[in-house]
Amino acid sequence: MFRTHTCGELTKSDRGKLVTLAGWVHARRDHGGVIFVDLRDRYGLTQIVANPEMNKQATQALDKVRSEFVIQIKGEVMARPDEMVNKKLSTGEVEVKVNEVVILSEAKTPPFEIDEREKEKIINEDTRIEYRYLDLRRDKKRDTIIMRHKFVKAIRDFLHEQDFIEIETPILTKSTPEGARDYIVPSRLHPGKFYALPQSPQQYKQLLMVAGMDKYFQIARCFRDEDQRGDRQPEFTQLDMEMSFVERDDVLALAENLFTTVIKQLYPHKKFLQEPWPRIPYEEVMLKYGIDKPDLRFHDIMVIQDISDMVADCGFEVFAKAVASGGVIRAMVAPSKNNNQSLSRSQIDELTEKAKKEGAKGLAYIVVEQDGVKSPITKFIGDELAKKIVKKMSAEAGDVIFFAADTKYIAQNVMGAIRNALLKQLEFVENADSDLLAFAFVVDFPLFEEVKNDAGFYAPSHHMFTSPRPEDEHLLAKDPFKVKSWQYDMICNGYEVGGGSIRIHDQELQKKIFELIGFTEQQVAYFAHMLTAFSYGVPPHGGMAPGIDRLVMLLQNEPNIREVMAFPKNQRAEDPMMHAPSEVDDKQLKEAHIEVGSRK
Repeated sequence: MFRTHTCGELTKSDRGKLVTLAGWVHARRDHGGVIFVDLRDRYGLTQIVANPEMNKQATQALDKVRSEFVIQIKGEVMARPDEMVNKKLSTGEVEVKVNEVVILSEAKTPPFEIDEREKEKIINEDTRIEYRYLDLRRDKKRDTIIMRHKFVKAIRDFLHEQDFIEIETPILTKSTPEGARDYIVPSRLHPGKFYALPQSPQQYKQLLMVAGMDKYFQIARCFRDEDQRGDRQPEFTQLDMEMSFVERDDVLALAENLFTTVIKQLYPHKKFLQEPWPRIPYEEVMLKYGIDKPDLRFHDIMVIQDISDMVADCGFEVFAKAVASGGVIRAMVAPSKNNNQSLSRSQIDELTEKAKKEGAKGLAYIVVEQDGVKSPITKFIGDELAKKIVKKMSAEAGDVIFFAADTKYIAQNVMGAIRNALLKQLEFVENADSDLLAFAFVVDFPLFEEVKNDAGFYAPSHHMFTSPRPEDEHLLAKDPFKVKSWQYDMICNGYEVGGGSIRIHDQELQKKIFELIGFTEQQVAYFAHMLTAFSYGVPPHGGMAPGIDRLVMLLQNEPNIREVMAFPKNQRAEDPMMHAPSEVDDKQLKEAHIEVGSRK
């Protein structure tokens, strides 16, 4: 046996036992010839000791080892003296007096320190990803991966108890025009044809409902060729769920019960801001916060208001034009900092540039002072109206009121971006309780985006399989923008952590949606398998796909999802450890019937 015990297992009750341990040298200390080594495996640390007066050979062997050597030791478990007990370790009451040492593997000096007991080190992220197998030896990273495993296992256990069936769907599938770019895979056996890696198992899980599987789930790998951000990766993992004979509230109740149960089980120190989770209409969330995934830990801070009626006839041309053309005027108060100190002019200029990136022509504002207001727009709206706006917005001295005057679509995007920037700039996010979880469901999304796509067609708000609310179906022929859907998002602390919908199960209605989004006959043909399946009897069904990576990121208080993946890509979608993506040789290209640039 390589080991009789792990390095996190021995306690005082094991005194006198002869044991065999194996692991990595975490740290080595020489105290006047007596060698102490902290031996590490994924279960913990055990201190081992060799005294030259008692065992010269073992001491000489330990004298040769260095950090990250892999060794096996045999020895006797001894109780540590009371003054030497380490209460931070599960094995801190004992040490192992070494009789025999075998060096199983030597190690070069790592590019960064593994031992972080004194202080967590800041290490270049690309270096950590390049040497990820070393990064995962560090306590925090190892514990995160273990917690991710426990999180997924708890999800599986819960769903098995709810009679869900875990079914794997194909990784090599068909490219269909669903939104994000596909990763495509050439077929050697079928020249000129390609598989696609799944963006999600969406179509397969709906077909499983047609098959009568009733309750399906899968811990699914998904692939999307998107630009990278802190909460995105080219490949990611989601909990994919689908159910038959359900309505929206059935799906939401299951999701809330699932994650409330699992989080309380694994993270008892976490607190929920509100139970049951609120269900907020899309129109309300966009008005109040300007985005559909607000951080509700700040639900009562910088709430956006519509003041269109109040300022429509104020004489300020920017406001008047917006209202006359069917737009809106939105306002928000940025609270003062210490001692009623307002935002600086440079800070306001930075926010103005951010507003312009969201489509605004500028950013109007009023600075509230002790004895009045100061603003470039008061010469247009007058002091009296400015003071009325201050009163309506409940602004105080030092506060700054910002305005967006544009189409509803642009105005809400501008105010959402400004509000998010201010939450960080004014240190609300930095000072927030990271153990407070503000879960909610955003419901009643519009079926289509608020503006048409570049080709002049309607763009699905979620995806093309989302069902419109029955009472709005008649509007598909008259005013599709007014159609509400059965889409819903699960949000937490400023992230969308899951999305889903009740699906279309009527073949003719699905064809109508294809028509509205501008699908050609060729594009509709991509989904012939779905339409054919729907002709054989399909139950009403719906589901959800919460993101495992984002949820674990939030629960582990990590800054991005790369920290909760065993082997992530960097921000350039590269794997510096495996040097992927990489070129392949001409033989492989020829077998796959591919010609590449100058290598034709």
